[in-house]
Amino acid sequence: MADKTKKPLLSDFAPVTTQQWMDKITADLKGADFERKLVWRTNEGFNVRPFYRSEDLEEVKYLDSLPGEFPYIRGTKKTNNWYVRQDIKAVNAVAANKKALDVLTKGITSLGFTFCDKVEDFNAEISSVLANIISDDVEINFSTKHGSKKLLEAVVAYLKKTNRDLSKVKGSVNFDTIGCLTTSGKSCKSFDEMFDHAKEVVEAGKNLPNFKTIAVNGKLFNNAGSSIVQELAFALSMGSEYLAQLTERGVSVNDAASSMKFNFGVGGNYFMEIAKLRAARMLWATIVKSYKPAGLEPTKMAIHCETSQWNKTIYDPYVNMLRTQTEAMSATLGGADSLTVQPFDTIYKDSDVFSERIARNQQLLLKEESHFDKVVDPSAGSYYIENLTDNIAKEAWALFVEVEEKGGYTAALKEGFVQAKVAEVADKRKKAIATRRENLLGTNQFPNGNETVAEVAGNVSSCTTKCCSGDTVIEPIVKFRGAEEFEALRLTTERAEKTPTVFMLTYGNLNMRLARSQFSANFFECAGYKTIDNNGFDTVEAGVEAAKAAKADIIVLCSSDDEYVDAAPAAFKAINGEAIFVVAGAPKCADDLKAQGITNFVNVRSNVLETLQGFSKELGL
Repeated sequence: MADKTKKPLLSDFAPVTTQQWMDKITADLKGADFERKLVWRTNEGFNVRPFYRSEDLEEVKYLDSLPGEFPYIRGTKKTNNWYVRQDIKAVNAVAANKKALDVLTKGITSLGFTFCDKVEDFNAEISSVLANIISDDVEINFSTKHGSKKLLEAVVAYLKKTNRDLSKVKGSVNFDTIGCLTTSGKSCKSFDEMFDHAKEVVEAGKNLPNFKTIAVNGKLFNNAGSSIVQELAFALSMGSEYLAQLTERGVSVNDAASSMKFNFGVGGNYFMEIAKLRAARMLWATIVKSYKPAGLEPTKMAIHCETSQWNKTIYDPYVNMLRTQTEAMSATLGGADSLTVQPFDTIYKDSDVFSERIARNQQLLLKEESHFDKVVDPSAGSYYIENLTDNIAKEAWALFVEVEEKGGYTAALKEGFVQAKVAEVADKRKKAIATRRENLLGTNQFPNGNETVAEVAGNVSSCTTKCCSGDTVIEPIVKFRGAEEFEALRLTTERAEKTPTVFMLTYGNLNMRLARSQFSANFFECAGYKTIDNNGFDTVEAGVEAAKAAKADIIVLCSSDDEYVDAAPAAFKAINGEAIFVVAGAPKCADDLKAQGITNFVNVRSNVLETLQGFSKELGL
């Protein structure tokens, strides 16, 4: 019997209103502007506040839905188990099969076979690749830029020959004619012929009810530097285009919607990525339902996630493991049906046994040790994540509607609208990395000055075939990584005959010279330059003599603003043009120093990339 004398734990504490919180925050800010200091403006087009409360969810309508219930914001099923996928380059069918059988004993439950070259005989290729892979608990996925219909027919023929129950075989084919057009800009066929072929692929997969035959690759935008809202909105537009074109060609809504799998990239914005997947399911369910399918099953979105390449780096590559781990957490907490964690070294060389093992185990750790598969949608009810979900859904829907008003995805692509939107955000993100407002640890912030990678960078065997060799009909979206420009700068330094030396001329105020020498060393090491720090010199002339003795190419004066008034001109005169002179900081006397010919300053407002590129050019690298 319950003890009625016991009171709720917090009953002795008076409730705190939102206004009380705001009053406390305002007092602690001591006059600073709340909006500028604590409100974050996202690339997605909305503001994020520093705290949320229950009243912020009053306008959100879907909170009562359960996992497995329309509109599936909390997931399309009542469990959170997902397929652990590893992709294998099928350069040699027998070798690919051997590797597949091996990784199936190491925790993999989903296989992705990528056919790198044109396949002349899919029947023979599929028989070799799938030999002895008989479990219905294992997904089998295929990626090819050519012959998807023939591939599917070969898969069906092989499964029938081996007496498999076709209704139980799960997997997909990465057929995405719209995606190929988006990334290549080329089309071998007219748009009508493209979608006629899409219909043929869907019909070829009818014997495999649990096989997804149309891929919607939102990851293309993710790896081109888009915002999360853009990735979601444009993926929905691609899916809607397939849906409209297939139904116009006589494919039922149920068959068209059920044939699709959405492939999303997952980046480093942890909570945003969770919210993206939740919003994606809700919006896609709404779109499909508008076509009046028979039942709600076709309104479920099938989601495969792949860790993003956009934020991965060649330098300090082990940090990529940390990046992919948080991305894997976002994908699984967000309710992905399957996930590929890319090995940490995959962007610059062929992955090996070690890196592939780590990538597998990152998912297995989430399952076996963290039990992420035991709880469905654990973020549900979080004031913060529910607001992110709602905001992402609203912004993505608004952009989706804008695309539809232009005539759909392919019409917007031909107009250049999609490319312009992605480029706008990508350029903004490039600038953020160049100015270190967005950090890539080990690349544009805290680089390892002793690291060299020139010998291994670029040793990736080709496994791509052109979507089409026809004429360019639209401007393609360009895939790139945020670190590329910094890496190119540093690789140039690494391959130069002589590595530039940067000498820290530390003088005067102890705290300021230490802080500025550390900042400057970090700054110049981003270009791969050798830096020499010092404890301090009694005079700037002594510092300049030591710098010349060290054969410094760049001399950085590190002192306090007050001391720069006299110290900077003295150092500049003593150097006498024998090295590049730089002042660390943004002193109030900067204009006076510039009038005396001192033009180089490095500080927190510097565009690190452009500044270093300028020094490299001046040094003849």
